[in-house]
Amino acid sequence: MSGEAEAVKSAIRDEALRLGFDAVGFAAPQLLPEAKAHLAAYLAEGYHGDMGWLAARSAERSSPDALWPDVKSVVVLGLNYTPEDDPLALLAKPERGSISVYARGRDYHDLVKSRLRQLAHFITARWPGALKLFVDTAPVMEKPLAEHAGIGWQGKHTNLVSRRFGSWLFLGEIYLGFELPPDQPHQDRCGHCRRCLDACPTAAFPAPYRLDARRCISYLTIEHKGHIPVELRPLIGNRIYGCDDCLAACPWNKFAQAASLSGLAATAATAAPALDALAALDDAGFRALFRGSPIKRIGRDRFVRNVLIAIGNSGEGRLLAAAEARLGDGSTLVRAAAVWAIGRLADAAHAASLAAVHLPAEGDEDVRAEWLRSFDPAATRPPALPGPAPRVRFRAHPRTGR
Repeated sequence: MSGEAEAVKSAIRDEALRLGFDAVGFAAPQLLPEAKAHLAAYLAEGYHGDMGWLAARSAERSSPDALWPDVKSVVVLGLNYTPEDDPLALLAKPERGSISVYARGRDYHDLVKSRLRQLAHFITARWPGALKLFVDTAPVMEKPLAEHAGIGWQGKHTNLVSRRFGSWLFLGEIYLGFELPPDQPHQDRCGHCRRCLDACPTAAFPAPYRLDARRCISYLTIEHKGHIPVELRPLIGNRIYGCDDCLAACPWNKFAQAASLSGLAATAATAAPALDALAALDDAGFRALFRGSPIKRIGRDRFVRNVLIAIGNSGEGRLLAAAEARLGDGSTLVRAAAVWAIGRLADAAHAASLAAVHLPAEGDEDVRAEWLRSFDPAATRPPALPGPAPRVRFRAHPRTGR
C-alpha cells in the first residue's frame, strides 16, 4: 500500500467531508460472490415485484466493471439524513399523511449529486482521467459497495446500517479510472437483534436479510403502479409515501445525530399534510405542491391512490366527503381507491345509494369490482343493474394466493 495512494485517498476524503458528506469509503470495483448470488435469488423469487428494471440490467448491477469496464476503484459517499424528531409520530394522527423521512425535504438526488459533481471536479483537477458518478439512478448495488468500503453493513432489513448514523444515510458513488487501495469491509453487527423485522406492518421479510418488495409499504406506495392488494391496504395505515418502521426500529439509531443540512428539513407540504386537502389535488396542483420533491416522480394518480387508502384507514367519518369527491375522477386507480375508502367509512345504506348512482356508469372492471366488494354480504344488496352482469375479478396475492 503506497504512501502516494494513501495521500490521494486522504485528500479525497478530506474534500468530501468539507463538501458536506458525512461518510467516505473506498472499495474495489468487484462485488463478492455472495452479493451476486443474493441478487440472483431475489430476482428468481420474484421479490422485486414489477420493478422490471432490477432484472433488466442485473449483470451490470452485480458487476461494477460490467457497467463501466474502465473502473478501477469506487469512492462511496454517505450523507446523513437523521430526523430531528420521532419519524413515526405521525402514525398516531390518522387524519394526516405520513411521508417517509427521506422524502420530506428536497429531492435527495439533487442534494447528493451536486456534492458529487463538486468532488468530481476536485478529483479531475488533480488526477486527470475519466470518472463517473451515480446517485440511485443507474444499476449500481450501492449497499454492498458501501459495506465493502467500510461505511456500514447491510442489516436484516436489507438497508445499510452505520455505527455512527444508524439507518439514515443517503448513498452516492464515484467510479474512478485509476486504482486506489480499498478500505476494510465493515462487519455485520446485527447480532441476534430482529427489531426491524418485527416492526414491519406487512410482514415483508420472509427471513432476515430477505425483503419481499411485493409486501413492502415503500414499494406499494412508490414503485407499484397498479391497485394495491386488498388485504394489504388496512396495514398501510396513513403512510402515503414510503415507510420508515424498519429503519426507525434499529437500535444503532441511538448514536445518530440529527442531520444539519437545511435542504433535508420537512416542508409545509410534507411535515403533516391533511389527507382531505391532498385528496383534492389535480395534476397541476400536485406538481406545484411537490416541485423539487422526490414525491413528484410517482405522479398525481398513484399519490392520490395512496391518500385515499389512508383516508379509508383513518376511521374519520368527516373524511368521507373527500373520498366521495373522487368517484368521478379520470384515473381508475383513484376511483377504485375512493370506492374502497367509502366502503370502510360509510354505512351500508349510504354506500348502496352511491353505488346506485356511480356503478351503472362505471366502465372499468377493477372499479366495478371495488363497488361490489364494498358491500357487507349481510347487508341488503342494491337493485340488479341493467345490462349484462359485471365480471368481477379479484387479484390474488402473489404469495398467499388469496
